Amino acid sequence: MRTTETTNTNQSWFRDAAFGLFIHWGVYAVPGRGEWLMLQERVPLDDYVKLAHRFNPKRYDPRAWAALAKEAGMGYMVLTTRHHDGYCLFDTKTTDFNSVKTAARRDLVGEYAAACREAGIKVGFYYSLEDWRFPMRGGMQADMARWREKVARVHAQLEELMTQYGRVDLLWYDGGFCLNDDWTTSPNPTTAEHWDAASLDAMIRRHQPRILINDRSHLPEDFTTCEQHITAAPPGRLWESCWTMNNHWGYFPSDPLWKPTKQLVQMLTACATGGGNLMLNVGPKPDGTIPAACVRRLREIGRWLKVNGEAIHGVERSDFNTGTAGCASERGRTLYVFVHWWPGSVLTLPKVDFEVKSARILGCPRKVVLERQGGRLLLKNLPQQAPDRLTTTIALERV
Repeated sequence: MRTTETTNTNQSWFRDAAFGLFIHWGVYAVPGRGEWLMLQERVPLDDYVKLAHRFNPKRYDPRAWAALAKEAGMGYMVLTTRHHDGYCLFDTKTTDFNSVKTAARRDLVGEYAAACREAGIKVGFYYSLEDWRFPMRGGMQADMARWREKVARVHAQLEELMTQYGRVDLLWYDGGFCLNDDWTTSPNPTTAEHWDAASLDAMIRRHQPRILINDRSHLPEDFTTCEQHITAAPPGRLWESCWTMNNHWGYFPSDPLWKPTKQLVQMLTACATGGGNLMLNVGPKPDGTIPAACVRRLREIGRWLKVNGEAIHGVERSDFNTGTAGCASERGRTLYVFVHWWPGSVLTLPKVDFEVKSARILGCPRKVVLERQGGRLLLKNLPQQAPDRLTTTIALERV
C-alpha cells in the first residue's frame, strides 16, 4: 500500500505526460444513451445482455486512437476494460459476457494495449469494481455468498488483465462505492476491506511492479483523481482531473453541448498550475470511431501544445499571482504565465518579488519590454491582439 506521499520511483512519466485520453466504450454505445443506461433505465439483465450481440465494432482501429492521442500531445490513454455493467472488453475465463465470446469476436483490450505501445503511449486500464449483474438489493449482509462471488470475480479479472497484456503502466479503479446496486436512492458506502483491496493491489504489484494505481479502491496508492472539477492534491502527491468534452462519458449523440477548445485549454493550464494532469474523455461510437467533435478539439489542443507544451509537460505547481491574466506554471527559473484574457499591448503583473531578466511570448517573435513599478511588473510592446486565440503563454526568466 502507498502512503499519502507518492513513493513509486516510476512516477516521473505521469507528471511529464500531463495530458491523457480517457475512453469510455462498451455495449452501451449501441443505444447511445451513456454508460449508466442499465441502471438509470432499469434495463432487465436479459435485455441488456442482448446488446453484446449487437456490439460489433467493425471500424475499431486502436492505432488510429493512439495516433490521435499522440497528435493531441497526450502521453497516456485509459480504456474502460470493464464498466459497471460487467461487460468485459477483454478475454476472460470468468464470464461469457465479453468481447471475445459475443458479436465482436475480438480481444479489444489486447489490440488497444499493442497500439498504445507501438505509438509510444503509456497503457492505462480502467476497471470498475462494481458489476450490476450481481444485484445486491438487500446489501452485502443479505447475501454474503453472493458478495464473495462478486469480489472473487474482481480479483480474478484483474489478475487476467495484469498477466495477459504485457506491461500495464496505470490502473484506474472506479465503481467501488456502494454495497448494493441501487446507487440512485440508497447509498451504502463500501470500504477497502469490503473489496479486500490491500491483497488485490499487492497481487497487481507482483505482476506489474512499475504500475501506478489511483485512489478509488479506498486506498491512497499513487495518485488522486477528481472528476468534473479541478482540485489540486497536496504538494508531493500526484493527481489528475478527468473531464467529459460534452456532458456524458459514454457515446450520447443527442448531447451537443461540447466544451469550446479554449475552455479545454484553460482546464489544461489550470491542472498544470496545480502540478496535476488533465485526462479528457471520448465516447467512441458503436463502430469504434471517435466522434468528429472530439477529434477536432483534440487536434486543436495538439497544435496549441506544439507551441506551448514546455509550459505544460513536467512543470511544477505555481502560486504566482497573475492578476487579471489567468494562471501560471513553473520549471526551474522559468515562470510561464498563461494569459487567458489578453489585455492589449501592456500586461500588468501585480506582485513580482523576484528579478526578471527577460520575457518571451511562446510562438511569437515580438520583443517584450519590461518595466518595473515598485512591486508591479509591466510587460510592454505586446501585440494588440492575442497571438494565440486559445491561450497565449509568456515565459519570464528569473535572474
